[in-house]
Amino acid sequence: MAALVLAWPGAIAIGLSLGLLGSGGSILTVPVLVYLLDQPEKLAIAGSLAIVGAIAAVGSVPYIRSGLVNWRAVLLFGAPGMLGTYLGAWLAVFVSGAFQLTLFAGVMLAASVLMLRPIDLEKASARRPAAPRSAWKIPLDGLIVGIITGLVGVGGGFLVVPALVLLGGLSMRQAVGTSLVIIALKSFSGFYKYQDVLATQDLSLDWEIIGLVTALGIAGSLAGNLIGGLIPQDKLKKGFGVFLIIMGGYILFKSAPALI
Repeated sequence: MAALVLAWPGAIAIGLSLGLLGSGGSILTVPVLVYLLDQPEKLAIAGSLAIVGAIAAVGSVPYIRSGLVNWRAVLLFGAPGMLGTYLGAWLAVFVSGAFQLTLFAGVMLAASVLMLRPIDLEKASARRPAAPRSAWKIPLDGLIVGIITGLVGVGGGFLVVPALVLLGGLSMRQAVGTSLVIIALKSFSGFYKYQDVLATQDLSLDWEIIGLVTALGIAGSLAGNLIGGLIPQDKLKKGFGVFLIIMGGYILFKSAPALI
């Protein structure tokens, strides 16, 4: 119970990040589960996929109702993304948890670059021509992002949203709504495959923890949406970027030596 209480701030931070920035929340989930709740790496990644999928699914509902989901992009980007996530989860059987966390730290550091040197997606979207990206290229983008999702347990919103705007020709609001649907689909696909991964490790999910973190994450996301307009986005992104560098460095320090 004490561990659960300690995880509350982390769980709320997951949702706040999603509500304030539209991404980044899922990249906090694995550290919360590993370092605050002391879960094994593979169990934390499986739980992260369930939590991220649920939060994204709930968050996508207002966008679906407002017609701000591009279903063509969901099909072309999301379906290969589901396959990629499934493949990433399958690959997880053959690599150690330390390797997955080291790769995860690399993803965090890559995300920090996007946060510290953000692209103005609104302006980029306005400059884009109306013609969408070639149909064969979008599935390849989705497949690659999906494999990363399956291996390290992040939804990849910080990758999906820019890809949909810069490569798919979507407006920013469409990209966010479409991204949430894609993240939900990819996360549930990877979570399904992780049942086999956990079985090989004799691990079982703690649904009390998953339910609590999901509920607090959803609450934090709603709060973030309410206060998001009161805080400058550039300062939020830079602050979050610095945090990702610190956390990514810490995870590398803890996990990389196990690979030697």
